[in-house]
Amino acid sequence: MTDLPSPAVSETQSTETAQAKTPRRGGARRGLVVGALALPLALGAAGLSFAQKGEVATTPLEPVAISALAPSGAVAAKGEVAEIFGNKFILQDATGRTLVETGRQGEGGELVRKGETVTVRGRFEKGFFHAASLVRADGTVTSLKPQGGPPPGGIDWMKDKVGLGPEIDLPGLKAKVEAAGYTDVRIAGRGPKHLDVAAKGSDGRERMLHVGFNGDIREKRVF
Repeated sequence: MTDLPSPAVSETQSTETAQAKTPRRGGARRGLVVGALALPLALGAAGLSFAQKGEVATTPLEPVAISALAPSGAVAAKGEVAEIFGNKFILQDATGRTLVETGRQGEGGELVRKGETVTVRGRFEKGFFHAASLVRADGTVTSLKPQGGPPPGGIDWMKDKVGLGPEIDLPGLKAKVEAAGYTDVRIAGRGPKHLDVAAKGSDGRERMLHVGFNGDIREKRVF
């Protein structure tokens, strides 16, 4: 006759079995949590190495004399701040003066100081210099316009942030603009799926172009 285990022994074995399983379940949960945290961190690390492809460097602009300013979508001038009027100020050099508009960031009149030497980059039109950025005497750059790219919060914006945005072939796009008959091509900024490009047409007049990442070109404005 086979002896059956006592109820006490069975209960003990069941308790030990349950206790043995519990740590494994806890470990599994901890593994899931760690994995969930590691994934975005890994994506972030990947973004550090890939995000550069969505960024666009604007074409460096050499300052021109204020008296030589002409309607343009991308131009620069250097001078001294002569007067300040809220978000506008007078920039002067040895050749003349021009009125610079700085937008919302200049409200309050504290963006620049009277007597300060600055280089203004931006658009010149109808006698006004619409500043996109200021370069101080020490080389510090103050951007006054949005950097461009997809609107914040959307899928395209998130892709850009982790380096999964569109590849932007700057040399190739510039070559297409030149092949279309434009000269003095300057990258002025970036939109969600296009570049803002300043260039001169065959008639010598300045244009602002919308250049799609796919190579499509259209004129937005003739100065």
